[in-house]
Amino acid sequence: METTREGAKKIAHDSTVQSLNQLLEKNYDAENGYKNALTETKSAQLKPYFTKQAARRSRNANELYKAIRNLNATPVEKGSAKAAVHRTWLDLKTAVVGKNDESILKECTRGDITAVNEYEKVLNDPEYLLDSKGMIRQQLHNIQISLKTIRKLKDIVD
Repeated sequence: METTREGAKKIAHDSTVQSLNQLLEKNYDAENGYKNALTETKSAQLKPYFTKQAARRSRNANELYKAIRNLNATPVEKGSAKAAVHRTWLDLKTAVVGKNDESILKECTRGDITAVNEYEKVLNDPEYLLDSKGMIRQQLHNIQISLKTIRKLKDIVD
């Protein structure tokens, strides 16, 4: 029979794994989104930025993957189906309307705002285990910096 303390630990463990997997999925999506932005942009100014962001999200994903493994759990292996559908819709929209750097940056902004919200939600979860919070805070900080940079880049391409 499970004690109250054991039950609470299991709930915290499961909540942590679920949260980390959601962030892992979000980073897979962001990495793919930045790679897509890299191939779509014609701006020599934006290409290095998109390359750097794709690499950063890949590093985030690797850190999250390891954290989940350290909890003896199974990490997700790919991004969300919702993001794949969204990318397909954007590809169709691009074929009809065309994609410019302003619209690419707008999508990057939207994605990073969503990521910031998800990271903050995880950090505010009272059932979340403390071991990974430092890593999560650092990743959130980097995404917030990215968001500020995107907003500055939008001013350049306008």
